[in-house]
Amino acid sequence: MIKIGGSLSDWHRLGTWLDLIARPGHLHPLVIVPGGGPFADAVRDAQDNWRFDDRLAHRMALLAMEQFGLMLHGICPALQTAATHERLRSLIRARMPAVWLPSAMVLDHPEIAESWEVTSDSLAAWLAVELDAAALVLVKSGPCPCAATDAAALARDGLVDAAFPHWRARFSGESWCIHRDNHILMEEALAGRASPGCPLLRSPDAELLPGVRA
Repeated sequence: MIKIGGSLSDWHRLGTWLDLIARPGHLHPLVIVPGGGPFADAVRDAQDNWRFDDRLAHRMALLAMEQFGLMLHGICPALQTAATHERLRSLIRARMPAVWLPSAMVLDHPEIAESWEVTSDSLAAWLAVELDAAALVLVKSGPCPCAATDAAALARDGLVDAAFPHWRARFSGESWCIHRDNHILMEEALAGRASPGCPLLRSPDAELLPGVRA
């Protein structure tokens, strides 16, 4: 599972990442979770202007992720889009790289809080749990820790959303953070020759953090 941050949306080497993920022959099938990028920023701006509630903003933000996901597919058509469990599992069985479109699976899900505390970081971890993924990698434009750190520390520093530690605690696989410039390291990791960046450990107090509906 690879979450491509929306901050990469206007980065000139975004295509390098997509071509790497779409390349055949990886040890494991890959699923991209798209961030919201400028599309989510537009939702935030509209909410600031018109003061509609977080539940509606959450729904609009899911559509923002879908817009970025469709953009990724448009840049690299070898990446297949998937909106349902069945479609995702079919692509995984066929070892075809997928871009997740989250609305159909996430809207009205009883466990997922409808607020800005849950963004694409948390949804990537949630999907990793749903699909029993081996690993989750967050590709970020901002700084990643240079050593192992717990997910709560990243949330406190604003590098992931507030709910991510909760969902990271639920995910039994490995989780990593990697800077967008380190695509060569990611290439080595996909070939089984390296670890993809900085490990993100489970937080011991994660159950006390936000992330699920009351």
